[in-house]
Amino acid sequence: MKLRKQVTVCGGAIFCVAVFSLYLMLDRVQHDPARRQNGGNFPRSQISVLQNRIEQLEQLLEENHQIISHIKDSVMELTDTGAVSPSGHLPFRSANGSWVLPFDGRPTFLAVKPQDCQFSASSRGQADVQMLDVYSLLKFDNPDGGVWKQGFDITYEPEEWDNEPLQVFVVPHSHNDPGWIKTFDKYFTDQTQHILNNMVVKLPEDPRRKFIWSEISFFSKWWETADVHKQEAVRKLIQGGQFEIVTGGWVMTDEANAHYFAMIDQLIEGHQWLERNLGVTPRSGWAVDPFGHSATMAYLLKRANLTSMLVQRIHYSIKKHFASTRNLEFMWRQAWDTGSSTDIFCHMMPFYSYDVPHTCGPDPKICCQFDFKRLPGGRINCPWKVPPKTVVEANVAERAQLLLDQYRKKSKLYRSKVLLVPLGDDFRYDKALEWDQQYINYQKLFDYMNSHPEMHVQAQFGTLSDYFDALYKTNGVAQGAKPADFPVLSGDFFAYADREDHYWTGYFTSRPFYKSLDRVIESHLRGAEILYSLAVANARHAGMEGRYPVSDYALLVDARRSVGLFQHHDAITGTAKENVVIDYGTKLLRSLIGLKRVIINAAHFLVMKNKEFYRFYQTEPFLETDDRRATQDSLPQRTLIELDPAGPRYLVLFNPIEQERLCVVTALVNTVRVRVLTEDGQTLPVQLSAQWSSASQMSATFMVRLPPLGLAVFHLYDSPDSPMTLRSETLLRLPGRGASARATDPLPVRSQQADPQTFYISSQSLTLGFSGTTGLLEVCLFFFFISSLNLFDFYFCVEDLPICFHFDLSGGMSHQLDFLTGPGCLMKANMACLVSIKRKDDPQEVKVQMQFMIYGTRPSKDKSGAYLFLPDGKAKPYSQKEPPVVRVVEGPLFSEVVAHYQHFQQTVRIHNVPGVDGLSIDMSTMVDIRDQTNKELAMRLTTDIQSGDAFYTDLNAFQVIQPRRRFLKLPLQANFYPMPSQAYIQDSHHRLTLHTAQSLGVSSLESGQLEVIMDRRLMQDDNRGLGQGLKDNKKTASRFRLLLERRSTGNKMMDSATTSFPSVLSHMTSAVLNHEVLALPVLPKRRGIPPLQTFAPLKSLLPCDFHLMNLRSIQSQDPQSPSPYTALILHRLALDCGVEAQNLGFNCTTTQGQIQVPTDKSSR
Repeated sequence: MKLRKQVTVCGGAIFCVAVFSLYLMLDRVQHDPARRQNGGNFPRSQISVLQNRIEQLEQLLEENHQIISHIKDSVMELTDTGAVSPSGHLPFRSANGSWVLPFDGRPTFLAVKPQDCQFSASSRGQADVQMLDVYSLLKFDNPDGGVWKQGFDITYEPEEWDNEPLQVFVVPHSHNDPGWIKTFDKYFTDQTQHILNNMVVKLPEDPRRKFIWSEISFFSKWWETADVHKQEAVRKLIQGGQFEIVTGGWVMTDEANAHYFAMIDQLIEGHQWLERNLGVTPRSGWAVDPFGHSATMAYLLKRANLTSMLVQRIHYSIKKHFASTRNLEFMWRQAWDTGSSTDIFCHMMPFYSYDVPHTCGPDPKICCQFDFKRLPGGRINCPWKVPPKTVVEANVAERAQLLLDQYRKKSKLYRSKVLLVPLGDDFRYDKALEWDQQYINYQKLFDYMNSHPEMHVQAQFGTLSDYFDALYKTNGVAQGAKPADFPVLSGDFFAYADREDHYWTGYFTSRPFYKSLDRVIESHLRGAEILYSLAVANARHAGMEGRYPVSDYALLVDARRSVGLFQHHDAITGTAKENVVIDYGTKLLRSLIGLKRVIINAAHFLVMKNKEFYRFYQTEPFLETDDRRATQDSLPQRTLIELDPAGPRYLVLFNPIEQERLCVVTALVNTVRVRVLTEDGQTLPVQLSAQWSSASQMSATFMVRLPPLGLAVFHLYDSPDSPMTLRSETLLRLPGRGASARATDPLPVRSQQADPQTFYISSQSLTLGFSGTTGLLEVCLFFFFISSLNLFDFYFCVEDLPICFHFDLSGGMSHQLDFLTGPGCLMKANMACLVSIKRKDDPQEVKVQMQFMIYGTRPSKDKSGAYLFLPDGKAKPYSQKEPPVVRVVEGPLFSEVVAHYQHFQQTVRIHNVPGVDGLSIDMSTMVDIRDQTNKELAMRLTTDIQSGDAFYTDLNAFQVIQPRRRFLKLPLQANFYPMPSQAYIQDSHHRLTLHTAQSLGVSSLESGQLEVIMDRRLMQDDNRGLGQGLKDNKKTASRFRLLLERRSTGNKMMDSATTSFPSVLSHMTSAVLNHEVLALPVLPKRRGIPPLQTFAPLKSLLPCDFHLMNLRSIQSQDPQSPSPYTALILHRLALDCGVEAQNLGFNCTTTQGQIQVPTDKSSR
């Protein structure tokens, strides 16, 4: 009743203010001589219009009165069916059979300022090259190009360099994979340490020698074992310009599957190490081996103050097109950038590979002759049967002329007369002999070229930045600036094909178990960083730093580096050998265990009401972890909370997201006699359901409201049945006649023979229909309630008149009234007037049919493997002999349908709670295809959304959703893209988004479809160097959220833009999926539990278009301990305001990108 009265009063107040405001305005217009003389804010012609419409206004006011009454009635109906039970306390079933919960009645609002919508709605900056247009333009044919098989014949005139000699920079490098065929440690022992040991000896022998290095994971390991003389030699080589660190990340990260949190974190870890140990900051990026390139990486390098970058693995047809148009060097601009602030200069290598045969020029047969490691008598040779020759005086002229011809041909593909020629390959220069073979022979060639002016060339060894510096100087621009006539490009470079129809789209899904594990650990790492930083700051403030386990910082460092290592382009991609994968998994599990320890130690300190009672014992933790994993390849098992009638158990819940969270939480308990209380003693509704793996354990699910980034304490009792504790109703739909099952103790289970009729589960927001035959989703009904109520800025508009009334309610009871006029008023009102009411009896029904499909691999010689997806045609429906067993669970807090198939178990759950958690469909798929041969399992969603050939995927979860098109001219496998966090389809009415908690491959092969590859089991290598198939599959749980939104401005202009953005609800849905609440039970203590309290670190709300990416304690000079400094990393989110807003369950405001961070000690 209280809520009903508040809504009624609020609606009446708005109506009265509107009426009174209209009266005042008309009175002032008619009776104020000054306003009449000056015309006020109205043209004279419109004054007469107003006078003629006084009677019409009276009619409009009457209509507005009816509207307010309708609003009041609708809100009262909604509160009757969703907000407060008749008793005010107990859950009950409504007339249609759905459960209604007691709700805390706390009002929430959404106040998105119009200016914060303009970013996603504004026009984009112009790029000379847009990658989606390039895909539309190209034929993607593969004619024989001669010596450059994938290109064309290159010709030149000898006198072209007479006035401006060709500058050639040969850049020696060694690509070191931190795990692939060997483990990280094995590579280091066998090869990497020798490369770096040789470097500090061989480079000083000649000051003209240069070398570059990328992977800090290897370099830091070598540094720890290097003596002071080697360390000093490195510093001198850097200072002398002979040795350069490029990119400076912990690894050369994959750019398809990696989440931007991990991409940034590994970059920070590498750069922090370099600053602390060498005092250097990388200037140039080097990415020769990731299998396709993302615009996210370009943005991150730019923000890390790098000025230039290099990429290599890009579709051969795109390389050929860029070479023919001399667009291989360009300014890479973010598609959403309206200016040029994100531009970074990018060099694209033109040929097949980064090895020596494919870097000096277009003819690999000739270039291989200048890889002097392949000299006769060595372990490797040239496949083209023409070996290198040692350069001597007798052949130097002929050798130099032959090499210069390749240099000149390669330079014709670029716009400047400065040429980059990489010289290296995987794990090169691990023998001292190779250093001599390469450097001595090349120096002879350079000396000859440079001493013969008629050759018009200046050749030398160089670092990557040497090349870029010379290019900028030649073009007369500053470092990183755009040279004249160089193009601007936007877009990304997926999918990658290296030859024929061999598309590297299989690795988007390969080894999904570890892709999922990676994201779990990333979330734990972020949560541990935040809680640790807050706990240490609180301990320092309380003078208790000596009593808090600050040494936990070493666990954070270990986890940062393990997560960073796994971002390597042969790790998260699933393209390493089986023993290497086990090594990655072991490192990740060790880090996960360490992170859980950091979290429980920080939470222990922060929830103590009286810090004087705080005691830390290494061997006697205060809290338990939320779950445990027995091995690196096992699924987590939740921690059992054993309740005892003698007293309560305490449960600490951690909310890792930066907004208040209204959600359901499930705890595993040992009894059905469960009662859950909040910290202040309020009894919460509990839904009990069976734990199907154990008859003695129960799942207790309850609804909680958690502070942002905070910790809340709950009490769990073993007590007689409470009216707030209700048991789930379970129905087993069994195939076959006569099949039955029944149980009443401890929880009721009914069974029935399955029939083909559609059956349903419902919540306050959703009704889902399932096939009676398959048990899989086939229809969704979405109910739209009060979309949003902006209590800060409310616009009341008069139809047909250029008048708006703006009520600023931010000042408590005082109401500031603004009169806005002119045509811009209506636009402003449309963007900010966020009141929308839809009745529950007006559902939006959308067909969403779920199917599982099977791909085979082609019968020819080339087959699918860890990298490649080479299907044998279109997917075929998954089938099994026996129909599935389907379990239907219904209750007040959640309802779910679980379909049990031989190779997967599909769970679809809806939460009956207000806000984000209740507005999407929670889906999880347990996949086990270990008995399959050359099969790939896909989940397909088929809808009646008219999406055409367009769909949208994210890039590294970095908010920008990349438009994709399904091209019939491309093979099926070419239309798959990475999906790190979400993909959606849309038409002018609806948007359907599939959010994912792990990176997988996705496509839309027909209008209205989304298809995700769930797992791949392949018995053979795909001839890309791995030497193995994918036969180490695990039982894998993949988690999703399916969100349907109604579009309010789905116009073609927006749909044809080069970018798209999620709504605020979509952003929050992704956050709750990827950052689950951590439930930390307090261990029973003989001495009793000291008083605990909620920990809420934020004094004020963070704007809901901000994501707190990390709160990272900075290392001191001792890498195992923190400095006094903490890095606050914020990410501002772009919002699509053309999607109808929903009640998020928390107060959501935006502030035009402004945020206040307290700096005084008292507010820390």
